[in-house]
Formats: sequence, structure tokens, C-alpha cells
Amino acid sequence: MGWTHTRSKIANTLRENPSADVGDLRQQLRAERLEEHIRRVVSSAPPLTTEQRDRLASILRGAA
Repeated sequence: MGWTHTRSKIANTLRENPSADVGDLRQQLRAERLEEHIRRVVSSAPPLTTEQRDRLASILRGAA
């Protein structure tokens, strides 16, 4: 299930109930779009060193 499915789910939910709380769905949408972007960038980039991967993982965990 991709981010377009989640976007559709948000729209359908709000269409049925304009005051519905879709905060969790919006957070999920942002995470799915970020994941897709990261996959695209990583697949087109040269291989990373272990140190580079560790640094990027640290950023994603919120430590940097």
C-alpha cells in the first residue's frame, strides 16, 4: 500500500465526516512519502560507507 492509498483514505474520511481526526493518517502519509523519496535517492546514489549509513540512520532516529 503506497502513499497514494493513504492520501485517498484521508480524502474519503474527510468527505464522509469533515470533522474527523485524520492526524494519524496525515503522519502516516508523510512517513510513506519520505520513505519513497529515500528509496529513490538511495537507489540512484553510489554505495555508502558504513560510517555514512550510521550517520544517516542517526539522523533518522532523531539523534542528530
